[in-house]
Amino acid sequence: MSTSKRHRITLLHGASYVGGEIIRLLLRHPRAGLTSVTSRTFAGEPVWKAHPALREQTGLTFSEHAQDVGDADALLIAAEHGRSAQILPPLLEGGFEGAVVDLTADFRYEDPALYDEWFDYEHPAPELLGRFQYGLPEVHAPYPDEARWIANPGCFATGLALALHPLAANTASLDASVTALTGASGSGATPKAATHYPTRDGNVRAYKVMAHQHLPEVEQVLGDSANVTFAPASGPWTRGIWGTAHVRLPGEAGAKTVADWYDDAYTEGACVRLSPGALPEMRASVDTPFCDVGWQTQGDRLVVGFALDNLLKGAASQAVQNMNLVLGLPETAGLVPPGERAFAESAARNERREEAFS
Repeated sequence: MSTSKRHRITLLHGASYVGGEIIRLLLRHPRAGLTSVTSRTFAGEPVWKAHPALREQTGLTFSEHAQDVGDADALLIAAEHGRSAQILPPLLEGGFEGAVVDLTADFRYEDPALYDEWFDYEHPAPELLGRFQYGLPEVHAPYPDEARWIANPGCFATGLALALHPLAANTASLDASVTALTGASGSGATPKAATHYPTRDGNVRAYKVMAHQHLPEVEQVLGDSANVTFAPASGPWTRGIWGTAHVRLPGEAGAKTVADWYDDAYTEGACVRLSPGALPEMRASVDTPFCDVGWQTQGDRLVVGFALDNLLKGAASQAVQNMNLVLGLPETAGLVPPGERAFAESAARNERREEAFS
């Protein structure tokens, strides 16, 4: 592949909060350029009409329907749940052969019956489920060569799975109780009573306790030996997720063993930052492409904390990370300055080892 090639990217339904973040990331991407972006609401309007901060940063205009999709190297879909399964079959019939990164829930689950159970609809294109690779890079990459279509994980699912994966991979069974809070942007741009400012400000409200649609994603990643009880809650801020998981460790596992599990799992993890001995703060992860994971142990008790930006690592930057992988580009292209990641990884590994043995 020529190192000078600039990949052509089409974004469908780009007027959302997540769509705006994808546009910002692609405008500064060194090897990929956004050539077309759609919105039914803003069709014919400049992109900055939906995203005012982008005024004088791009000349792109929203189109009502996808243009030149057949020429795109990759298609990113930031639509509402249920739309991708309707969009993709006609595109395939039209000859589209590029990569796909789907940010909806439409192709995250291997079993079509889960859509009946968790989303109350029969999946309209179950024959396409097998074409998708669940796209949690720090767990599943490198993807098989034939994995060109990626189902981008949900925001809560990303945090829970990254926090618990090293434990599930190293214990015979895992029983975790998780509470996590998310900001108002996680509910999307359409106004709702629960996200109205007077209702949300100064308040924390649990919702979908033990019934959140991201839970089967987490269970799919962790495997049958994991049992996760999840209580999601809305927090009085705009963006960011912060949560904790409470776990009982096997008797033989100590602080050093747990540190080794996480270090082994994420030494090559491009967008996971570890902090043994301390739970992460949410504000340090907001506006970054990282999921921060930290933990504390006391005897056989373990508390794992995680924090991420729901619009970035929980959606847009993870989509670009997945796009990079399927296009054969550096995984953090457009996300992390070149050369900085390797330095940060080395420093973090040294710090973790010093803390483990102190």
